[in-house]
Amino acid sequence: MTSTTRLTVAQALVRFLAVQYTERDGERQRLIAATWGVLGHGNVAGLGQALVEYGGDMPYHQGRNEQAMVHAAVGYARQSNRLSTHAVTTSIGPGATNLVTGAALATINHLPVLLLPGDTFATRPADPVLQQLEVPYAGDVSVNDCLRPVSRYFDRITRPEALIPAALQAMRVLADPVETGAVTLALPQDVQAEAYDWPQEFFAERTWAVRRSAPATSELAAAVTAIRQARRPLIVAGGGVHHSRAEEALAELADATRIPVASTQAGKGSLRHDHPQDVGGIGHTGTATADELARTADLVIGVGTRYTDFTTASGTLFTGEGVRFLNLNIAPFDGHKLAGLPLIADARAGLEELTEALELHDHQVGDSYVSEYTDDKQRWEYRVDACYECDEPDVRPTQPQVLGLLDEIVTEEDIIVSAAGSLPGDLHKLWRTRSRDQYHLEYGYSCMGYEIPAAIGVRMAAPGRPVWALVGDGTYLMMPTELVTAVQENIPVKVLIIQNHGYASIGGLSELVGGERFGTAYRYQSDDGTFTGPPLPVDLAANAASLGMRVLRAKTVRDLRAALAEARAADTPTCVHVETQTADMVSGAPPAQAWWDVPVAETATRSSAVKARELYERQVSTRRRHL
Repeated sequence: MTSTTRLTVAQALVRFLAVQYTERDGERQRLIAATWGVLGHGNVAGLGQALVEYGGDMPYHQGRNEQAMVHAAVGYARQSNRLSTHAVTTSIGPGATNLVTGAALATINHLPVLLLPGDTFATRPADPVLQQLEVPYAGDVSVNDCLRPVSRYFDRITRPEALIPAALQAMRVLADPVETGAVTLALPQDVQAEAYDWPQEFFAERTWAVRRSAPATSELAAAVTAIRQARRPLIVAGGGVHHSRAEEALAELADATRIPVASTQAGKGSLRHDHPQDVGGIGHTGTATADELARTADLVIGVGTRYTDFTTASGTLFTGEGVRFLNLNIAPFDGHKLAGLPLIADARAGLEELTEALELHDHQVGDSYVSEYTDDKQRWEYRVDACYECDEPDVRPTQPQVLGLLDEIVTEEDIIVSAAGSLPGDLHKLWRTRSRDQYHLEYGYSCMGYEIPAAIGVRMAAPGRPVWALVGDGTYLMMPTELVTAVQENIPVKVLIIQNHGYASIGGLSELVGGERFGTAYRYQSDDGTFTGPPLPVDLAANAASLGMRVLRAKTVRDLRAALAEARAADTPTCVHVETQTADMVSGAPPAQAWWDVPVAETATRSSAVKARELYERQVSTRRRHL
């Protein structure tokens, strides 16, 4: 007879999660390392009680905002190479719907996170109950159904015994590098507290193997032939290089073949900035070196990339005569993009086999090609030096100078976290990445508010390492709440707030597309109704201090240099606040080296929009569909 243990659904779930593991390359770790929560009437008596009951098995972090908790879990998961993540529990109603943005970010970026929102009563003792969404045509719909399209797996546990297959499916998806993303188990509040006799086997340790799939022989042979025939190949390294820990394998391929390597936002750092074959970021936010190579490449070798519009410059970047694509990707969906030759495999396994096969033929690109991209790279480095140069110590810095001063003090130990605004463009062009995981840019969803909670999650996954959250004033105001969590748990993140009085990135874009920077500055309204008055007297440094942060104010280049060094040495959560020079909120970095499609008004009376449309039509005419 099978032995059983009588527990509530919530207690059983916590015990189950505490014994789930992943294993790759002989390294085993917990799949769900901790749980974040905001407890309300929809989960306090269920999961809240279970976390008290089994607190020794499941660490708990008290969050302040449900979306931010997901960001923290995602930051942890990315830093853990997707092999470990956190769970997030919320009450029903607004707590649950606040998860949607975080879930979308996780799923778009292929990063695992387990969501455990409370739900309305399965037994329907009263109808409606507090926070219930009434849908006249469907009695089984709740607000949690908003999570279906942004989850890789969704289930509602309406009976205790249904938890067993649902929990196993949830772990399968979280541990699968192809399928992973947000996983949602909606938990009706009455079912959470319901007792059931659980088979002991449900609580046995379970290890989910993360396989390194090798490429098919025929696909590998076709890939080798394509590379050997190419005169101007270019590798585009995406986030899959990092997730697979394939950085060394990529470096070996680049060393052996001398093929240049450009990187997406997610892939930056796949090679160190000073590696001979590294040519920097690619696409709309990329370097002139990488983008010019992309325009003349005859073979583009994508490794772990989704080819987003920023990477392809909305289909206008890869325009070389006869250009073809070779896509090494663990996901067939991405491996077949741009009518490319698919090489469906784990990034590291695929790169290793490619290198071995190409070395058999002693294959390298020509000397003239190497000289060309090496010289171009050096010219770009001179532009970076010019942006970073700070020869006037007593003036306010520009945003690139802020990055240059940070560049002076970091080592390969430091991790830089950012996500939205003008910073991602400046960082992709200018930042000199020193280690495989130093550059943490969330650009699949480019979610304002991600940076601070994600930095907390990253620091949890990388104890002892300096972790910096780089935020503009716009993104800071979106979600500073988890600073309280950092203070509460003494997580010594370093938050660099760059004050430029508005949405700098969108302001610049608005000007380019005929929007005249409308609604993008943080200023008082003028008599004509536009926001063109004096800057708002907002003191973000005082706000951070009010949340318990230690705050260092920097007014000049000299101040900032000292403040950054002090913050890096700090062992408590510390904020550095600096106001930058602005010329209508333009950062001062080199302009975009490739286009990005933002449709412009087809008809307008204002001259700015008319001119913008003329430019738009010229650019869109260069778009190419690869078939």
